[in-house]
Amino acid sequence: MKLLRRTSTSMALAMLLMVVLVLSACGNATPRSADTNTASNTTSESTATTASGNELENIKSAGVLKVGLMGTYAPYNFLNANKEVDGFDADIAKEVAKRLGVKAEFTTQAFSGLIPSLQAGKFDAIISQVTITDERKQQLDFSDPYITNQVKIIVNENNNEITKLADFKDKNIGVGLGTNDETYLRTEVLPQVGNFNIKTYNDVITSLQDLNVGRIDATINNIYALQPIVEENGFKIKAVGDAIKSDQAGIAIRKDNPELLEALNKAVTDMKADGTYETIFVKWFGEKPAAE
Repeated sequence: MKLLRRTSTSMALAMLLMVVLVLSACGNATPRSADTNTASNTTSESTATTASGNELENIKSAGVLKVGLMGTYAPYNFLNANKEVDGFDADIAKEVAKRLGVKAEFTTQAFSGLIPSLQAGKFDAIISQVTITDERKQQLDFSDPYITNQVKIIVNENNNEITKLADFKDKNIGVGLGTNDETYLRTEVLPQVGNFNIKTYNDVITSLQDLNVGRIDATINNIYALQPIVEENGFKIKAVGDAIKSDQAGIAIRKDNPELLEALNKAVTDMKADGTYETIFVKWFGEKPAAE
């Protein structure tokens, strides 16, 4: 009996010792596993942060430069007969993308939505005649200018009353919504000229249709933008007077992306230096760009 009790006690102690050892091993395994996962997560987060922090590298990794533009502003950007994005801006975008070692991918929408969409990350850059202004430079970074446009007053061909900005008083003037021209009319022309009504449009064609039938008295734009639309639609309109201002457009990107900005500037500079830019310009405007 004593031997049996002693044997039972020994077996119980042995079993208890085994349980303690197993629990101890499990207890040690859990922290090691957690440490391993934490290190793995930290590495992944660090890699993700590094990747997302350099947009140029992200673009190169994706193999695509995502570009936003209107698609309704010929000859700068429009949809051709094959429903493909075409035009001066599109060719500039394709050439810039090529020099970054990627391809251009386009998203079209109304001009007024381009900057919000860029800020929301829907594309990497806007190449759509975005005029470089101090106000826009507060929320965007711009490449060096890739075009300078002369802006003139446009009226119906039967209108002989309007030849200068002072003639806008008490008239209905059309302009693109969210454009630099709208800001110019509201902040500079209105205070100087006096009251006139500003009607905004999401595309150039509709504004010219209204001008053609007399719903507005004038608009402001540049001849390069208007010529193909006028020829295609037979609008009876004309440019009058001297240029009222000149604008420079650049490639717009989100702020604080120095590597991408430097690469875009190099692409634009090299295009101009090797003659590619002039070839694109002549293709769409039928003349060489003005000397800088």
